[in-house]
Amino acid sequence: MSSSSDNPNTVTDRGLFSKSSKDDAADKKKKQEEKTEEEEGGGGFIDKVKDFIHDIGEKIEEAVGFGKPSADVARIHVPHIGLHRADLVVDVLIKNPNPVPIPLVDIDYLIDSDGRKLVAGLIPDAGTIRAHGEETVKVPITLDFDDIRSTYADIKPGSIIPYLLRVIFLVDVPVFGRIKIPLDKSGEIPIPYKPDVDVDKIKFHHFSFEETTATIHLSLENKNDFDLGLNLLQYEMWLGDDSVVEAELTDSTRIEKQGITKMQIPFTFRPKDLGSAVWDMIRGRGTGYSIKGKIDVDTPFGNMKLPIDKVGGTTRLKKDDDDDEVYHFIS
Repeated sequence: MSSSSDNPNTVTDRGLFSKSSKDDAADKKKKQEEKTEEEEGGGGFIDKVKDFIHDIGEKIEEAVGFGKPSADVARIHVPHIGLHRADLVVDVLIKNPNPVPIPLVDIDYLIDSDGRKLVAGLIPDAGTIRAHGEETVKVPITLDFDDIRSTYADIKPGSIIPYLLRVIFLVDVPVFGRIKIPLDKSGEIPIPYKPDVDVDKIKFHHFSFEETTATIHLSLENKNDFDLGLNLLQYEMWLGDDSVVEAELTDSTRIEKQGITKMQIPFTFRPKDLGSAVWDMIRGRGTGYSIKGKIDVDTPFGNMKLPIDKVGGTTRLKKDDDDDEVYHFIS
């Protein structure tokens, strides 16, 4: 008689059942690992494709020679500066390393002084920079001194103020698209003030009704914070409504900043051709006088042509106590 433990079939069946369960669990684990590896392998493949495309793009870019252009301010020159405005021209050297021309879409500029906007503007369609080349692009800018003086009361005529120029070039470059090239440049600019002119005295060398020769003594005051190198003085003087003298002085002289220069200018006139104002002045009676003209001067900021004018009140001639031929204007 045998027990169930002695039945080999029962033992075998139980042994087979136990082994199959373990294998099934192992198979599931293996399949999960394989699935995970496939998913990870799939992500890695995509990344590899992206890296490959990026590398190819860089190699093509290097082979073709595309690159970002560069720009630098070569110089700023002032073709005109006067009492009312200054015309500036900014020369900017732009280099294009690309094998194709690149268009300058816009030029945006701004000039300020200690945070105060002096002028701003936009220049569209500014040209094209040739392939593998460089171009000097000229940016014209006008400063309106009348507008600056009226806008900012703390900016005094005759002063020198700091400025900061900001220029942004918008260019269209293959591969890169539209990019901005910013530039900064600082400097100083004057706010010119016209000189003051006065008649100190007139010395008569020869007096007659037909022809009188004399020398006029002028004072020219420079009210600017910079020196003036005088090249030319042109002026005309009136007594009442009569033009007495129109003269030109070409002797070079320097007028220091906030300084006064004395000048002597000989002239000739015919008293008999003049009106009553001259005779009233000679007889010691009062008459008005005025001087108008211009000066041509060199400055640290360029050549300037500045107006001069003076309108006197009721004026007469008075003989000098020490010299009968010398007369002073007395207002």
